[in-house]
Amino acid sequence: MARRGGWRRRIVLLLAVAMVAGAIYTAVEFLQRSETLITERCTAVGSGGDDLATDQAANAALISAIAVRRGLPARAASIALATSMQESKLRNIGHGDQAGPDSRGLFQQRPSQGWGTEQEVMDPYHATNAFYDALETIPGYESLPITEAAQQVQRSAYPGAYAQHEGMARAFASALTGHTAQGLDCSLRMPDAAGDPAQLQQRLAAAFGPIPATAAGRTVMVTAQDTRSWAVAHWAVANAKALSISEVRVAGQTWTRSSHNGWQAGDAPSGQVAITVAGKPAP
Repeated sequence: MARRGGWRRRIVLLLAVAMVAGAIYTAVEFLQRSETLITERCTAVGSGGDDLATDQAANAALISAIAVRRGLPARAASIALATSMQESKLRNIGHGDQAGPDSRGLFQQRPSQGWGTEQEVMDPYHATNAFYDALETIPGYESLPITEAAQQVQRSAYPGAYAQHEGMARAFASALTGHTAQGLDCSLRMPDAAGDPAQLQQRLAAAFGPIPATAAGRTVMVTAQDTRSWAVAHWAVANAKALSISEVRVAGQTWTRSSHNGWQAGDAPSGQVAITVAGKPAP
């Protein structure tokens, strides 16, 4: 009878262990798959853990795309990103501070200092181009320390503050101007609305200027070569949340919103970037 009781205890113990293991496995699977637990962030290779929220990444992508459009070096985008991060946290804010109460926008430009009207400095396109206009007047800005170049444009009361954002700025600028392939990734929840290929094309043209692009169903095919192709691809990833983009394919690599695994080897047409928006979500 003692032996029989011992076997029973062992069986009960094994069943209990199996149940606990099953519960742990189920919990892990739930945590991995649960959309509500995904922290939506964007990261760049070499950023040292300085991730950006999705709205910040979209603004960083616009600032970088305008640099590409103007034919400026990646260094210009680095300076602009460090400046905007310090001035507004890369957000288009509609207020200033005690030192500059009329400061506005991505770069906290002041209408009273000749940067444009309040409406203009609140326009990210105008504000970014105004920043680059001023930057290009600085002789040899490409070889200046980022904080010094930024200060010559901004005339800040805290000139050393720009330096703290150099690592982030360099990493995101390199990815978003296309100089670091597979350099940008965003972790996103699934979209709650269908994407609009026409809106995607409009936003692309606004950022990069006239760019060959055609829509076929939910996919927009953009003709782009070399670094520009990666600039466009990374711009699409950075704007995936706002534009309900589900997949980006370029240069034999694919970024898929649902995988959460970054860029993976995939099928992509040569000399083109394929950007696919999400369809209507299931009810």
